[in-house]
Amino acid sequence: MLTVHHLRLSQSERIVWLCEELGLDYDLKLYTRRTDNNLAPDEYKALHPMGIAPVITDGDLTLGESGAIMDWIVAMHAPGTDLVPGADDPDFADHLFFYHWANATFMTNGLMTLVAGRMAEGGQIPPFVADRLAKSYAIIEHRLGEADYFGGRRLTTADIMMGFQLTTSRAMSGQSVDGMPNLKAWLKRIGERPAYQRAMAKCEPGMTPKLD
Repeated sequence: MLTVHHLRLSQSERIVWLCEELGLDYDLKLYTRRTDNNLAPDEYKALHPMGIAPVITDGDLTLGESGAIMDWIVAMHAPGTDLVPGADDPDFADHLFFYHWANATFMTNGLMTLVAGRMAEGGQIPPFVADRLAKSYAIIEHRLGEADYFGGRRLTTADIMMGFQLTTSRAMSGQSVDGMPNLKAWLKRIGERPAYQRAMAKCEPGMTPKLD
């Protein structure tokens, strides 16, 4: 049985969204962050050597890392899904880029901004860090002016990978998307998807998704 272990307010919401888009039969276990340091509880940390979200168990397998988990679920539970364009699809290269860029660059820049702001005197973010984040959002706005989705003409796992940093993470960081009409239109499209609505209701009951 596929089990998604979701740490509240974390990127493991991506995995729940994926499962809902695929219509999979899965078990969801919710874990609440500690009140003293806002980190994962010990029972979550014990699931995987990294001690961080996301984590799934699937039979005897325990697997961490968003991309690895999504690739596993698609390969083992939904081969041939149109959430992953084939190599002959004109959207293949763009899908690949944003699928990997989501965590390798975009989320890294967001985390760098958060840490730099906390460490810098007066919370002043160093210019090179601010520049990297600004470039990331410029790439996003440009891409979503070219296509309705990061993955191209339809939703793909690239959009699911990008989603957390553009929604729940922004709810925590306060990052504004004012002046980004293309991104706001994408957020509206995402928010209207029944699978996304089901996923967020399960992941974060009582919380309104950050879609503006």
